[in-house]
Amino acid sequence: MKRFIIMAVSVIISNVLFISASLADNTVSSTVTGTTTVDKTPPTASAPNIIINNSDICRTGISTGLQTDLFGIANGLTIEDKNCERLKLARSLFGMGMKVAAVSALCQDERVFDAMMMAGTPCPYEGKIGDDALELWETNLDNVPEGSQFKERTEKKQAKKLAEVKAEEDAKNESVKYEDVAESYDRNTWKRRPF
Repeated sequence: MKRFIIMAVSVIISNVLFISASLADNTVSSTVTGTTTVDKTPPTASAPNIIINNSDICRTGISTGLQTDLFGIANGLTIEDKNCERLKLARSLFGMGMKVAAVSALCQDERVFDAMMMAGTPCPYEGKIGDDALELWETNLDNVPEGSQFKERTEKKQAKKLAEVKAEEDAKNESVKYEDVAESYDRNTWKRRPF
């Protein structure tokens, strides 16, 4: 608001001076030439280069930079690729003749685990293979990789089986309880009747 008032006053003053100058008969003209060079480039924050020359390293480089008028910041880091590491470990184990260990390393991925189960060749479990391993996987679902469909299906099957067993037990207990209660009630009521 203060700037507006100053600007309005300066416009009024310049108009008054212009009108008074135009009423006078004297004229003044001037020409000014010159060049102005502004040598003020904005500072930059250059993001660092993350160079990974060796393809045997399972890492990816990420870098970023941010610059404002006042300050700049740049950062760089590497992210490890777990799947790449798993594949390299399995390849190394297989190369050393440890086939079961190589398959076990791959089975830590839920996609490989589910593929093995769907193919009818369960992943090894503590040295056991085949049906022995499948039985151990079904009883130890905590060791199944997170996100595995096998884990979800097995939990549903176990819950359904448990519900069926509980329903059968409840049906047996209900009939026994009802008969016991009905029989004792009949005996007690006959004994209490005065006639």
